[in-house]
Amino acid sequence: MTDIVNIIADEINVQTAQVNAAVKLLDEGATVPFIARYRKEVTGGLDDTQLRTLENRLSYLRELSERRSVILKNIDEQGKLTAELSQAINGAQSKTDLEELYLPYKPKRRTKGQIAIEAGLEPLADALFNDFSLQPEEVAAQYISVEKGIADEKSALEGARYILMERFAVDASLLKKVRHYLQQNAVVEAKVIAGKEKEAAKFSDYFEFSEAIKSIPSHRALAIFRGRNEGFLTLSLNADPNQDENQKSSIVETMISEHLGFKWQGKAAEPYIKQVVSWTWRVKIMTHMETELFAEIRERAETDAIKVFASNLKDLMMAAPAGAKVTMGLDPGIRTGVKIAIVDQTGKLLDTATIYPHPPQNAWDKSKRTLANLIRKHKVELISIGNGTASRETDKLAAELIKEESDVKLTKIVVSEAGASVYSASETAAAEFPDLDVSLRGAVSIARRLQDPLAELVKIEPKSIGVGQYQHDVNQSALSKSLDSVIEDCVNAVGVDLNTASVPLLARVSGLSKTMAQNVVEFRNQSGGFSSRNQLKKVARLGPKAFEQCAGFLKIVGGDNPLDASAVHPEAYPIVEKISAANDEPVENLIGKSDKLRKLNPADYTDEKFGVPTIQDILKELEKPGRDPRPEFKTANFKEGVETINDLKEGMKLEGVVTNVTNFGAFVDVGVHQDGLVHISAMSETFIDDPRKVVKAGDIVKVKVLEVDAPRKRIGLTMRLNDPVQAAESAAKNSTKGKGANQSRAQSNGARVASRGKAQGTGGRNQPAGNAMMGNAFAEAFAKAKKK
Repeated sequence: MTDIVNIIADEINVQTAQVNAAVKLLDEGATVPFIARYRKEVTGGLDDTQLRTLENRLSYLRELSERRSVILKNIDEQGKLTAELSQAINGAQSKTDLEELYLPYKPKRRTKGQIAIEAGLEPLADALFNDFSLQPEEVAAQYISVEKGIADEKSALEGARYILMERFAVDASLLKKVRHYLQQNAVVEAKVIAGKEKEAAKFSDYFEFSEAIKSIPSHRALAIFRGRNEGFLTLSLNADPNQDENQKSSIVETMISEHLGFKWQGKAAEPYIKQVVSWTWRVKIMTHMETELFAEIRERAETDAIKVFASNLKDLMMAAPAGAKVTMGLDPGIRTGVKIAIVDQTGKLLDTATIYPHPPQNAWDKSKRTLANLIRKHKVELISIGNGTASRETDKLAAELIKEESDVKLTKIVVSEAGASVYSASETAAAEFPDLDVSLRGAVSIARRLQDPLAELVKIEPKSIGVGQYQHDVNQSALSKSLDSVIEDCVNAVGVDLNTASVPLLARVSGLSKTMAQNVVEFRNQSGGFSSRNQLKKVARLGPKAFEQCAGFLKIVGGDNPLDASAVHPEAYPIVEKISAANDEPVENLIGKSDKLRKLNPADYTDEKFGVPTIQDILKELEKPGRDPRPEFKTANFKEGVETINDLKEGMKLEGVVTNVTNFGAFVDVGVHQDGLVHISAMSETFIDDPRKVVKAGDIVKVKVLEVDAPRKRIGLTMRLNDPVQAAESAAKNSTKGKGANQSRAQSNGARVASRGKAQGTGGRNQPAGNAMMGNAFAEAFAKAKKK
């Protein structure tokens, strides 16, 4: 455990004592949000990001340690554990290194090499390996044995060859050298399977594709793996892309020979040994390395994709809430009508209806009258419109209504309805609205997600929210774990109203399970609501440990104790009382009094349990109790008259909402039912290597239309509003000039233009993206995957 702690401390650049403290808390059942907020003195102030990294690495290194113990035991039982091998195994820092050290001792199926050893050919293999001056056929003649299945010299030499090949192929230090070389120099190549060109059209960018494995970005890696899995592409590893045509042997074969200490001097056995080396590489090591490196590429790509999803999900979860206002949710539809749901300030359903303003019914005026009556009846303040089919037409309907009903104060906003249909058919929705039609439940979700995105989105399976990159192709367990961590961090960062929170929201609070969350709601319903945090101790199955973990994140507005509405943990209430007594002010008079609180010295109120960091947090919380870390609510204004992709014109400037951020750019909803792509090269006047440095999901941005491809539903946008459209297109086209076919094709992919900016003489300045970007089949595939 000491080694694990030291490794983690080095990786996150903190003291071992901090790691030890955090590990102890995690092992005791404390959650990351709780440790980050309420145990700063114990961990020396580790934040939630450091703690998440620590938690993940702790799990990995413990698994590594357990596997190491099993391997040491197995080798020792074989009687082959030397001091040198034991040291190497104990020093292995990755599962790959550990398994390769174990490879020679791992129980295997009966191989050709083992069969040859059983036939008595190992002395022949050793002789030829140690003395190149021997004549192979002459020495092999001594091992001919009909009884043992060795009919002639050829059979004997073949058996010796397999013995040597298998011996070389499990040499851990050799494999490490070869792997390092391949990681730095090899390329992955993709080709279309003959005869499937038409079916594989969406993968056309990868019909003749190659890219260095060390630099292939996650979206391209996942694209080619998807193409292979769907039966359209073949993948292979080119280990020697820069090999001179005059070289007789591959670079890796030369590396193997040098590692084994072979020096070619024209002796009799050298041709035989050279063949063994060649076969070792081509038959054994290359196959092993291709499988391993492809797995490594995929793992790296999946990790990157999961990070993209997690980052976008966090931005969406932490989007600004419109607040506690009576809200009308409109779930647009054409033939099936527009579904209406009205919820009160707390999200409670008040009323539902369906209108048919669009074809074929075209009941436009009647629909407006229905909406007006509902708005006046329930005093609606906000109209939340889903961004699906007929959203702009429905937005237009709402705009006319607001203009005509000038005496009513109304604000309309188009929101993402991603996942609303999934919620509608879920057990959660059925439990909330057992008697409500499924189609109307979606309108309720659309209304609530405007009031409080976090509270509503926690009810939806994260993978259904649609802010990921190839999320269906990655390790689902790792994805779920990452997204669950994001949701937990977001929910606890904002805090939860104990008297209004749903079961799904409460279940994400630190220390609470789904069962506990259900028990909290049942207690709330039976008792008429919580007036004190201490009442949580009466909830079934919510013991002292759970109370410790959850209490600070559960807020009670208007309760018996004003501190219950803040993020001050009940265990720290005596500190607030101490501050109150020392300043001769009741607690309620201190709350919100910045002038008084900022004059206090935190060190004056510390004790054995609570140090300066916690006192500082308490004083900040008293200044603004229950403060929401989310930004101020703002809305985008879609351009009037621009309702479909056919309304877009090159050069048109628009306002839109960022719906998704990827490694190669951002998708923006400009109100035409099809998100446009702002490539990374078109996001900033200066070079950027990560789109998240400029935008995040939910941001409102101004963009200019670069190109519109209506038949393929592709929209190219730029955030560099002063760039002329034609210049942008020209620059993007020129970025592919002078390159080979593979390079040019990959460049047109649109995800490589910016990353190669410096090498192309741009001095670090991003190049605009235009037609080259839009010619990318991946963009289409991703756009579809994004909406699944």
